[in-house]
Amino acid sequence: MDSTLFIIGVIGNIISVLVFISPIKTFWRIVRGRSTEEFEPAPYVFTLLNALLWLYYGLTKPDGFLVATVNGFGAVMEAIYVVLFIVYASDHATRVKTVKLAAALDIGGFGVVFAVTTFAISELQLRIMVVGMICACLNVLMYGSPLAAMKTVITTKSVEFMPFFLSFFLFLNGGVWATYALLDRDIFLGIPNGTGFVLGAIQLIIYAIYKNSKASQSSNETVDPLLSSNAGYGQGEASNHV
Repeated sequence: MDSTLFIIGVIGNIISVLVFISPIKTFWRIVRGRSTEEFEPAPYVFTLLNALLWLYYGLTKPDGFLVATVNGFGAVMEAIYVVLFIVYASDHATRVKTVKLAAALDIGGFGVVFAVTTFAISELQLRIMVVGMICACLNVLMYGSPLAAMKTVITTKSVEFMPFFLSFFLFLNGGVWATYALLDRDIFLGIPNGTGFVLGAIQLIIYAIYKNSKASQSSNETVDPLLSSNAGYGQGEASNHV
């Protein structure tokens, strides 16, 4: 692996790890309160699936170990978050919902992809292409959340549900991994991260426009946008680490 590519990949790993651990403060709140309150588990179930797929992609592709390592870490963190949702679910319905989602997507969904691409596709390059397309498509679909967040900010004229650092890391993370993908000539990494870079830039511009608005200044408490069912931010940046 080229030294420049390796250095950029390491930087991308560091940024992605910071994004993966960013919800720890909120989960500590959940553990202390022994309740998930009104928070939603779905974003983290989807992010766990995303991390598992990119981990598989990194392990399948030659010289993909930087992609594999960070998503291996991410898969562990997301699995912990999902387990905490199950343990501290505010009610039985939330617990059942979380278990069903995790079983269907993280176990069933990933299991199907792994089984089909492993046993039905013998050619390595074709397997890499299929897994890469699945990863890229899932990432792009999950960008619906930051788009919804931008709409919310414009409508309410408040940046309460689009914190600066989350938007900044979406921008930075997307830019670094898009550069890595360009140098590595990896279109499957390039498309979702290039999209993340552009969306992150737009979010920063919107944040700059509305950060001093009266609605933003009147917001005394910001709810973690990755967990709140009302935020609409979902997994825009946390789901697209790589």
